[in-house]
Amino acid sequence: MSEATAGGGSGTERPPEAGKPRIKEYEGEGVTVTFEPRRCLHAAECVRGLPEVFDLSRRPWVLPDAAAPERVAEVIRRCPSGALRYRPADGTAEPPDAPTTVRRSASGQLVVRGDLRVADGDGERRETRVVLCGCGASGNQPYCDHSGPCAEPDDDVAEER
Repeated sequence: MSEATAGGGSGTERPPEAGKPRIKEYEGEGVTVTFEPRRCLHAAECVRGLPEVFDLSRRPWVLPDAAAPERVAEVIRRCPSGALRYRPADGTAEPPDAPTTVRRSASGQLVVRGDLRVADGDGERRETRVVLCGCGASGNQPYCDHSGPCAEPDDDVAEER
């Protein structure tokens, strides 16, 4: 798969194959961070948790080497939607939460964490964190995209989880 620079620096973007999501990749010495923009619900766990790594005012906006890989992984695991993911330099996968949990937000979204297999229009994907649409209005089914009534601004606030 070819890669093109996304915003300068070490961020690369994998062009989507037919029907596949666009994923940006930011490679660091100890950890690689991937970002799937259409899944982002703007919970801001990343920018609040590690502003030196995640800074929307610069390009590339993700600098994985600006903090210890373990700290980067810890903050990424706070991302409820799974838009941000990480891969340690040793190639291991992000460990899923155990046991798997499902929580319905007050507005109907399903917040799911664990060892997941999610089927969407592109086939089946292995996931560790997702926010699924509970109202049926999302244009990114089965994931929530905040386009319907099941998406209230405060659903992803860490203190409410």
